[in-house]
Amino acid sequence: MTVSVVRFGGSNCDRDALRALEDLGIDAEIVWHEDGLPADTTGVMLPGGFSYGDYLRAGAMAARSPVMDEVRELANEGVPVLGVCNGAQVGCESGLTEGAFTTNASARFQCEHVHLRVERTDTPWTTGYEAGEVIELPIAHGEGRYEISEDRLTQLETQDRVLFRYCDADGNLTDEANPNGSKHNVAGVVGERDSVAVLMPHPERAALADVGGTDGRPLLRGFAAE
Repeated sequence: MTVSVVRFGGSNCDRDALRALEDLGIDAEIVWHEDGLPADTTGVMLPGGFSYGDYLRAGAMAARSPVMDEVRELANEGVPVLGVCNGAQVGCESGLTEGAFTTNASARFQCEHVHLRVERTDTPWTTGYEAGEVIELPIAHGEGRYEISEDRLTQLETQDRVLFRYCDADGNLTDEANPNGSKHNVAGVVGERDSVAVLMPHPERAALADVGGTDGRPLLRGFAAE
């Protein structure tokens, strides 16, 4: 069992992800995108950073790397795939999940801790949380605003594919608690299979008690779920 953490030119959270996964006892390795996925890959993490300098659109160029064909194939087979921050942008751009991430409503880069409300607990990524639980994770992005047409958002919500929403410390979905202007405070969603997820906040930066807290640990344990 090996989680492949895919490194693109400009990735900068791959080592954070590797350390967090290894601290959870999950076997993981960093894989250069041009080398393709190892045969023993049992999970894929698309880490944060600025792949290809965010040219064109954030994640757009990395989404067209040949390795993403392999990622989509594994995702269709039910292999867990998680995209975080820039990895979430890559995931949306490559069609793993619905929607897109674009420039923050503030038009500035935002680096802060935010609160998230857990919307589902029946996915590999959220079985370690309680329904409606409020967790705290850091964000660090300039293009984190989740955008999708109203019709498609309604469909996502009807299908219960929203994983997390930005909220205040009491779980209220307020405009003030929405750091980037994401539609309906959406912070993370799942694909057609709930083994595929993308989110803008960083669980790997909240996985070690001495560095950023531990609220992200249950999410990363999704790679070990049977």
